[in-house]
Amino acid sequence: MHQTLAAFLAQPAVLIVWLALSLASVGVLLADFRRANPEIGPLMKVVWALTTLYSGPVGLLIYWTTGRKQIARDTIWRRGWRSTAHCYSGCGMGEIVGLILAAGILALGTTPTALVTFAFAFTFGIVLTLGPLLHDGVPFGRALRDSLLSETASIVVMEVVAIGVDLWLARDAGLGDVLFWTSMMTSLTLGLLAAWPVNVALVRFGVKEGMHDPREMAAA
Repeated sequence: MHQTLAAFLAQPAVLIVWLALSLASVGVLLADFRRANPEIGPLMKVVWALTTLYSGPVGLLIYWTTGRKQIARDTIWRRGWRSTAHCYSGCGMGEIVGLILAAGILALGTTPTALVTFAFAFTFGIVLTLGPLLHDGVPFGRALRDSLLSETASIVVMEVVAIGVDLWLARDAGLGDVLFWTSMMTSLTLGLLAAWPVNVALVRFGVKEGMHDPREMAAA
């Protein structure tokens, strides 16, 4: 299975098609922001744009069914997806930077690559939560504590899956290999899916609030 999947992902056509789908999905997303959902806040627009850029049609589908004011009703499942996307946007950026640095540029071994990538993903994910809290006037110590409490479980599950899949598929791939990039996008998306039930549980048990109902944002 590993060899078959790796061989498929190593084809240039796969990368070209995925990039085309991702760019087209981002285009649809931006058009929807402008025409149908201008009330969405700047932070969530960035969250949805990054989620869709990383995961293409999968990210766009999550936005379309959970992030628009046109949804029929909000549920904990939708709140879980919005919360996951928020975490994913920061962690995904950190993972990309970490993998490019550790595996692509420094050509580190498996364990150092995993540790460096996780460190970048964790830091980026926490900062994306910490920043808005500090902007709202929350003291640094409390903001950091709240960020760690609300995001650590989600980040750990997301990155264990994503980094594990990426190293499994493309352990020896370099920046010049198609497999390096297609494996990264595949692993990111699987990490996104794996973190969703964790975020649903965190919202259900009150550990995190989940992102606001887009219909409430529109009404405001």
